[in-house]
Amino acid sequence: MGEQQYVSCEAFSESTRRIDAENERQNYRLGALETSQKQIAELIASVKVMAINIENMAKEQVKQGVRLQAIEEKPGKRWDTVIACIITGLVSAAISAAVSGFVR
Repeated sequence: MGEQQYVSCEAFSESTRRIDAENERQNYRLGALETSQKQIAELIASVKVMAINIENMAKEQVKQGVRLQAIEEKPGKRWDTVIACIITGLVSAAISAAVSGFVR
C-alpha cells in the first residue's frame, strides 16, 4: 500500500477557514436569493389581485356605459312623445273643426 501523507494543523486550519468563509458567502447569497424570491412571489400575487380588480372595473364600466346611454336617450324619447302629442292635438283640433263645420 501507498505511503500516507499527513496534513499539518496549520494547513488543515487554513483549509477549514477557507471552507467556512466560502460557506458564509454562499449562505449570504442564498439568503439574498430567498429574499428576492419572496419579493417576486409577493409581486406576482399583487399583479393577480390587480388584474382581477381591473377586470371588475372594466365590467362595471360597461354597466355604467349602458346606464349612461339609457339616461342620455330618455330626454329624446320624451321630446318625441311631446311632439307626437302636439301633432295628435293639432290633427284632432283640425278634424273637430272640420266636423263642426259640416254639422252646422
